[in-house]
Amino acid sequence: MKLRLFPQEPAGLRLLSQMARKILEATGTLSEILGAPVTEHGRLVEELHGHESKSTELHFALLTHMRTSFINPLPREDMYALSRFLNEAMEKLDAAGELVALYKLDRLPKRAADQLEIISRQAELTVEAMGRLDDLDELEDYWIEILRLAKRAERSHRIWVAEMYRDMKAAQYARHRDIANQLVDVTKDMRRVATQVGSIIVKEA
Repeated sequence: MKLRLFPQEPAGLRLLSQMARKILEATGTLSEILGAPVTEHGRLVEELHGHESKSTELHFALLTHMRTSFINPLPREDMYALSRFLNEAMEKLDAAGELVALYKLDRLPKRAADQLEIISRQAELTVEAMGRLDDLDELEDYWIEILRLAKRAERSHRIWVAEMYRDMKAAQYARHRDIANQLVDVTKDMRRVATQVGSIIVKEA
């Protein structure tokens, strides 16, 4: 028997799914930044800022929705935590793109693209999962896969940092390390989303 809290997807779950989709869109924009000449950075960073602003709007829309709705699909503290983690992931993605532009970096190691690939996959899975929070039996695989991807990202980050330390001068290392840290922190925020979902699954079992 499926554990279904509500028969249809409420507005709050749609807002969470839209926030995850914004992360997916922002990951695409950041990928463009990594492959673009410095002269294109300004335009693309503004596009990235737009994704971040929309995520913040969705976050506050969800808070308003929770305050004004008599029934919510999940406890308010769980919905708030999911929304906060998603918005924080977006803020870090935005910061990573801005740092690339501020440092005028026209080339990053392949490991940056590898991290974005992981973030993109995490976001894809989360878009789907946020819309299915009323059917928790279907979400255990999501929880496990996001954790697996996060561990992969952390291993890649450690190798990336070691390679930078070996191959770069101090100033260059510091700039690239800033971006590497932002990207791995995005994967950690996505892991927090999945861990919160895991907590919900356990509580509702």
